[in-house]
Amino acid sequence: MAPRRAEKTKAESKSPGKSGATVRLRWAVSAICAPKDQKATIRGLGFRRLGETVQREDSPSIRGMLRKVQHLVKIEG
Repeated sequence: MAPRRAEKTKAESKSPGKSGATVRLRWAVSAICAPKDQKATIRGLGFRRLGETVQREDSPSIRGMLRKVQHLVKIEG
């Protein structure tokens, strides 16, 4: 008799890194005069310094965050 395969849970089937799609982002414009929610979105994307480049998984939540601060961030690839 063959061993039983473990079934994947929802969390395991949606784990990041499986799809491999990523987005490179660069913080291009200062957020000094931006509203607090936009500053929080910049921090949520992982930026710490102006001009910094980060790489994030391409997901709907990241796309929504990018839409909110599209005037401050440049998508490099």
